[in-house]
Amino acid sequence: MTMKIYYPGNKQVFADVNGFTIQTDQQARSGGDGLYPEPFTLFLASLGTCAGIYVKQFCDQRNIDASTFHLSEQIQYDAAKRMIGKVIIEIHVTPDFPEKYDSAVIRAASQCAVKRHLHPDIELETKVIRKA
Repeated sequence: MTMKIYYPGNKQVFADVNGFTIQTDQQARSGGDGLYPEPFTLFLASLGTCAGIYVKQFCDQRNIDASTFHLSEQIQYDAAKRMIGKVIIEIHVTPDFPEKYDSAVIRAASQCAVKRHLHPDIELETKVIRKA
């Protein structure tokens, strides 16, 4: 895969890849215009969206309607190391989601390719949350 990375103005950095343009910027407090997500924000979002596609595939294979499900992601920073210490991904399902699938859907979410490329010091926790 080859990407073209370029600078359209101020603190913006864009990447052209596979026919798409990924647009990033810096927040105003960092000298940017705040028009697009910061690169690190996109990285963090890629963890959740990657896990999300594996959850969706899991549900599709079992004819489970996932349209009312969602994932949430929390980041815990390790101040001493000045990097992420832990990522918590919660899979929010409806009460009728079969409990027998809880550990399997967590394993499915853990197959995320982005997660597998994280530094081993970063802990990733995934859990199922039933919403009323």
